[in-house]
Amino acid sequence: MSKTSSPEQASATFRALSDPTRVRMLRLLASNDTELCVCEFVDSLQERQYNVSRQLKVLVAAGLVDGRKDGRWVYYRLCPATTAPDKHLRKLLGALEVDEVLAQDQRRFERRIGLRTDGQCRIGIQTPNLAE
Repeated sequence: MSKTSSPEQASATFRALSDPTRVRMLRLLASNDTELCVCEFVDSLQERQYNVSRQLKVLVAAGLVDGRKDGRWVYYRLCPATTAPDKHLRKLLGALEVDEVLAQDQRRFERRIGLRTDGQCRIGIQTPNLAE
């Protein structure tokens, strides 16, 4: 996740965690130990593509996730947990009580990840009204 545990980095992390959608995104990544493309986030969280991209930008800026480009797809994953606060944050994300929202996210994620070809997303957003 973050490279240092300075007060500035801690503040950026807390700001990033202040949005429920970003917490849901981090929870999916932490719970499933995988990387996800924007399309998979959109379909799993039932959030508009614009909102998912905006939230990912905040998480990247906070040093919580990073992305890698693979053709037209960008895959996001949790940054490696290199400091004690990073490790504690991962434990916290994994320990969140699974309410109906998180349970639905996970069910949609499991269906969506099953659509991958050779372990990669290649079909785009499957919920057309969220592609805007």
